[in-house]
Amino acid sequence: MERIESIINWLENLVWSTGIPVGGESIPFLVIALLGTGIYLTFRLGLIQVRRLGHGIAVTTGRYDDPNEPGDVSHFQALTTALSATVGIGNIAGVAIAIHWGGPGALFWMWMTALLGMAVKYSEVTLAQHFRDVRESKEGAKWEGTVSGGPMYYIEKGLGPKWKPLAMFFAGALMITAFFTGNAVQANTIADEIASNFGVAHWITGLITAGVVGVVILGGISRIGKVTGILAPAMALIYVSGAILILFANYTEVLPSFGLILREAFNPSAGVAGTGAGAFVLTLMWGVRRGLFSNEAGQGSAPIAHAAAKTDEPVSEGVVALLEPFIDTIVICTTTGLVILTTGVWTQTVPTALELSSGDVSYVEADQRNIFISAVPEGDIVVEDGMQTTDGPKFAWHDVAIERLYIDEEMNMPFTGTLSPDNSTATGADGSTYTVLHGEAVETGAPLTSLAFRQGLGNFGMGPVGRFIVLISVLLFGISTSISWSYYGDRCANYLWGPKAILPYKVVFVIMHFVGATTSLATIWILGDVALGAVTFPNLIALVLLSGVVVKLTKSYFERKPWLENAEVHKRIKAEKKKK
Repeated sequence: MERIESIINWLENLVWSTGIPVGGESIPFLVIALLGTGIYLTFRLGLIQVRRLGHGIAVTTGRYDDPNEPGDVSHFQALTTALSATVGIGNIAGVAIAIHWGGPGALFWMWMTALLGMAVKYSEVTLAQHFRDVRESKEGAKWEGTVSGGPMYYIEKGLGPKWKPLAMFFAGALMITAFFTGNAVQANTIADEIASNFGVAHWITGLITAGVVGVVILGGISRIGKVTGILAPAMALIYVSGAILILFANYTEVLPSFGLILREAFNPSAGVAGTGAGAFVLTLMWGVRRGLFSNEAGQGSAPIAHAAAKTDEPVSEGVVALLEPFIDTIVICTTTGLVILTTGVWTQTVPTALELSSGDVSYVEADQRNIFISAVPEGDIVVEDGMQTTDGPKFAWHDVAIERLYIDEEMNMPFTGTLSPDNSTATGADGSTYTVLHGEAVETGAPLTSLAFRQGLGNFGMGPVGRFIVLISVLLFGISTSISWSYYGDRCANYLWGPKAILPYKVVFVIMHFVGATTSLATIWILGDVALGAVTFPNLIALVLLSGVVVKLTKSYFERKPWLENAEVHKRIKAEKKKK
């Protein structure tokens, strides 16, 4: 197990730490590549994310839909399928994690990732539509679909057969990403939230949600599109409405919170776990990292869903994709971040049951900049009257040292004895053995957002409702994300091995959902981040090399204005339906 963890940590450092040294820190190559590609495409396409956002909204409404054009789903269903994958746990747990480890300034870098990501997502979706495979025959099982598209197709077709190994690498890596980032992380967070609220065992929750996911994904993209077309708008409305109500109650803190975000983005001075004076790169990294996880721009996943849209104009779906990072990060992630900051819960400690074998346990010590870093204790840690007296690394929860440890839930009886990191137990002075201690600890992830909603709506006497909103949102967001990501992975399986691989892939996907629900939170998130970084590089390379194709398609589309003809067709079809 230790060997596996060391390999996982090495891969994480390779993807997220290897880079260019700046001021004692290192800006990862992945961050540079992601932001650099976004800047390049933004200027090459003439700020398309600003100029054509309105047209994207118009296309999404369906006023230009022609049901006779090739594809499996409508523009709206393609968007909601992609949004169901992007608007998920990253908006609830990811923002909280970014603030916990990167400080409030991380939210600013999430915004920048989204703004630049709009141009990236427009480009990748346009290319996915342009180079997609459309099967004329309707034969085959429902789960096979008639359309396949995504980076693997535009890498091979756009760059040529010599690039097929890169396309295959992308497909394989994204399939792994689907298992972890789009599936296991979702299941893990759902199970964690249900367990913390109701004490239900992780495996029970995992079994139930895996069953729900399995029933939906066996219906293929058509059923997925119908389900997400209902789930995505409903869950976003419920979640954002609750957040806006909290911000209204704390309106005096909204502007100061924006000021804190901007100030901490460039000169971090406050934080909980990881940030401190001079930790600019950490703040930048966590903002970009969680921003990428949340809106998926540059990752190459969403183009797979958009490739299934019914249209013969690639750009018409590209402009629809502009809405994704805007809705996901600029709107929903911002409301989450502001709720956490305006309620002040991000630095607040709460009574917590500290399960010593939990993946949330760590040992930390402060470096010369007063930034907490992980460390390995040498031997047992002595505790007297609840206080750790041994020099060196301290027992921590979510990478924040616990000030005082207790043996009872009411925290009236301080613990005295030794902590044994090697076997995850504590031995009292009287010889008693404990696997769970208690103490005041900070929250992170979905529990932190839940705490913010409970306290925020508590001003209206609706504290339990706040917990219910986050709980329902986690459940809906997590399930809908898994459903959508299953489609991304099965298109990759189809590309690599053909239609015969789709059903076995779906079976493994459902199994991995259950596995994710019962595995350590920290391990699952790290594996997801590693896979996410691995798929991003080949996609960004293709986007830069094929940017000329995107420019050409864009210019042609807006010169010809084909949507005007589609609008007439749409009106005629609606009139004919009314007559019938």
